[in-house]
Amino acid sequence: MPASVKTRKGLDIRLKGGAHGETHGLAAPGRFSIHPTDFHGLIPRMAAKAGTEIQAGDVLFTDKKNPEVKFVSAISGTVQEPIRGEKRRILRVDVVAGGSGVVEHTALNASSATGDQVRSAMLESGFWPMLRQRPFDVMPTPTSQPRDIFVSGFDSAPLAPTAGQVLEGRMDVFRAGLAFLNAMLDGKKVELGVRAGDDTFSQVSEANITSFDGPHPAGNVGVQIHNVRPMNKGEEVWTVTLQDVANIGEGLSQGRYVAKRIVALTGSRSQPALLDTTIGAPMSHLIADRVMMEDTRVISGHALTGSLRGEEGALGFFDQQITCLPEGHEPLFFLTKGWLGPGFDKFSASRAFPTWLLPKGKEYDLSTNNNGEERAFVVTGQYDAVFPFDIYPVQLIKSIMVGDIDRMEKLGIYEVAPEDFALCEYVCTSKIAVQDIVRKGLDQMIEEFA
Repeated sequence: MPASVKTRKGLDIRLKGGAHGETHGLAAPGRFSIHPTDFHGLIPRMAAKAGTEIQAGDVLFTDKKNPEVKFVSAISGTVQEPIRGEKRRILRVDVVAGGSGVVEHTALNASSATGDQVRSAMLESGFWPMLRQRPFDVMPTPTSQPRDIFVSGFDSAPLAPTAGQVLEGRMDVFRAGLAFLNAMLDGKKVELGVRAGDDTFSQVSEANITSFDGPHPAGNVGVQIHNVRPMNKGEEVWTVTLQDVANIGEGLSQGRYVAKRIVALTGSRSQPALLDTTIGAPMSHLIADRVMMEDTRVISGHALTGSLRGEEGALGFFDQQITCLPEGHEPLFFLTKGWLGPGFDKFSASRAFPTWLLPKGKEYDLSTNNNGEERAFVVTGQYDAVFPFDIYPVQLIKSIMVGDIDRMEKLGIYEVAPEDFALCEYVCTSKIAVQDIVRKGLDQMIEEFA
């Protein structure tokens, strides 16, 4: 029997528009795009010039700080001129499809590969960027050694797809991926957190499994690290998404780069569907004829942490979901739809409306309206109710705002990432951009100890 953890703090936001049913295979996209901004702190150095013909698996750019880390194309085609922003910062690199060549590497055996072989193969093949590191929620350096590797076996965010949906037909390569990751742990196993009652991983023996029961953010890997093996100063833990474990397993076994992605198209402004595509697929390719574009916000990721990419952008590197919500730019009359209205169609985290008496299965069509603007920081206890860490969230946020590094350390900044504070931001009476504050605090710690 796996170990079991029950979390009570959190909040399930029940939105309309979940994706169900069979997975739809899409035609190959006409373009592959990668946003360097998906990798916090990355300074890309272009390796392929505009106009160059490349194969799937060829290097597009490297990390300026760690040149061994390669970012590769998922398709064959022609490299385009990078899309740049302020100070010529590279925002997006595109490859227009054409050709069918694939870069081949030495295939590894999941049962016999050594840690050095796996590390070298991941760097050479382009899989290294799929790893993320705690503390700081950044990509690990090629020479670092983790204490543990954690994989969350479920996503508890609003409208997120299930493990069974995203791993359908890929359990063998998922288990191979776990074996490859185990090789880098010097005899230890990956820590896998699964949703209580889900038997998707019942045959998996390549990981230490812990069952989690509770509301969002129980599926956040940070919550799972905190409850299974909390971090101490000086320790490093790597995390990998569920689908990327399968990509690593398939790619290293076959000696080529694999960037498959099952994406859930969700939200009340879409025709929900499960889409079989690749990392970096254009948003226009994924939402074509399935989304009501007028007054709709199309988000790469889920509603709490996703990013606004628009039709010209691409699916986020780590995202497995697209969320389509009504834009909330219209003011609400306070006596009918506003804060004095009856609220029979409103979702509330604080029981401010009578809908908390309705069955828990009721779903809501929520817009992007903030229902107010940023105001003075009011201490209400709301953060504590949705933050399942043994950490004082308000005190940590305030210590970051004043730049008190010593207090930030003592209050547990090494254990958290911005996504862990997404619900705090959602329930915040003061409309504080809490995730941005946490990111700034982590950046300050990186600079302090660089």
